[in-house]
Amino acid sequence: KGLGNQGLVMQRYITNPLLIQGHKFDLRLYVLVTSFHPRLEAFLYREGLARFATAPFTLDPEFRGDPFVHLTNSSVQKSRVESG
Repeated sequence: KGLGNQGLVMQRYITNPLLIQGHKFDLRLYVLVTSFHPRLEAFLYREGLARFATAPFTLDPEFRGDPFVHLTNSSVQKSRVESG
């Protein structure tokens, strides 16, 4: 069936991500797009956010479900830091 007005999110796990000192990371940047036509006009906010996984990246099946290896979500990583 058609999606109508429903949103859709598609994603694919990247098995060979870019790493910093062996850890996954992501960058959160803020962009304001003011025009697409007749040309793209966008403004990038000067400040952003870098988030890191607290455990080194591995594809070892033993760590497949370990959120500290595969996720950079601040709430997830905070729980590892607080527990020592």
